[in-house]
Amino acid sequence: MPHISEEDRDQRILRTLEQADRRPGPDHLEFPDGFDHPRARRLLTELHARLEKEFSHPCTVDRHVQDASFHALVGVPAEATEAGVHIGIRLSTYADLAVITLPSPGIHQSLDDAVTQGDLTETDRRRVESALSELGFTTVPEHFLHRPYDGVTPLNEFRNPDHPATWWTRFFDYI
Repeated sequence: MPHISEEDRDQRILRTLEQADRRPGPDHLEFPDGFDHPRARRLLTELHARLEKEFSHPCTVDRHVQDASFHALVGVPAEATEAGVHIGIRLSTYADLAVITLPSPGIHQSLDDAVTQGDLTETDRRRVESALSELGFTTVPEHFLHRPYDGVTPLNEFRNPDHPATWWTRFFDYI
């Protein structure tokens, strides 16, 4: 498999976010037209089982997310990780996007940052990234999501002007 430069990878992720943003959707911003709920539940179940196997420990799963642009949260408890820090994963309702947060959203700009600061080991990173990748998810680095939202939806019309939407809001937050 050819090596992809960081710049090419970043451009690919940005294109993926822009394409997901343009998907036709209902009058609300929670999920696009044609969102396959049974498929999303199946992938969530597979991811949960895979992570429990990889970490040899029960993981948490929240399947009851409502009024959000994501449909589930999966958590690897701190006691199961080599660094002793909780790993959180949010699954978007758009384009099989996923984000990994340590120990919660906004703490680290990237997984490289989390590794450097000792909140994630390379082994645990590979476990989570491999599970997501093998199930077809695109993992989006958090720093892409903290940019101001400038997409095609009217998302900012519903927001307080002092707290405009970000790409995180668009794909991984409560609406």
